[in-house]
This record gives sequence, C-alpha cells and structure tokens, in this order.
Amino acid sequence: MNHWHNKSTDELCEAFLTLKTKEECYAFLEDICTIKEVLDISQRLAVAKMLKDGTSYTAITKETGASAATISRVSKCLEYGAGGYKTVIERLNEETKHG
Repeated sequence: MNHWHNKSTDELCEAFLTLKTKEECYAFLEDICTIKEVLDISQRLAVAKMLKDGTSYTAITKETGASAATISRVSKCLEYGAGGYKTVIERLNEETKHG
C-alpha cells in the first residue's frame, strides 16, 4: 500500500465513484479544487492522450500549453506509473466508439 492511501483518500475515491453526471462532477470539482487545479489535471490528461497517440512534445506544448517538465512527468507516469492514465484513456476511447 502506498503511504498516501488512507481512510481520507479512500473516501475521496468513493466520492468520485458516487457521481453520476458530468454536471455533478463539475460541481464537486469546483467545490473541492481550485479552478487552476482542475485545469492542471485536465491538461495532464490531454497530454497523456496525445502522448499515447504519438504526438511530439513540441506539438503537445503548442496545443495544450504544457511545459516540457509536465509532458515528461506524464510520459514517465504512462511508462512506469500505476496504469491510471491507461485505464481512463482506454475507457474514454471505448465510450467515444460506442457513444
């Protein structure tokens, strides 16, 4: 178990899993995060999707405004991380195909 996995973070994960609509998710994110935090997280997801598609760092920076450091960090997470980006990207792609 990672040192940051605890009762509070378990409850946060459970809280996300209770949300049923995009509007509910927006409301929760707005209450729990700053707008900058939400934008930073969404930028990282965009970077991850572009990296999975083989997009160059230069093109990613141009499209997302992400720094080389952010792109590198996301790339390392894709390569050596826990697989969270991979899971989410695959599921988003499935929803796009079926929805």
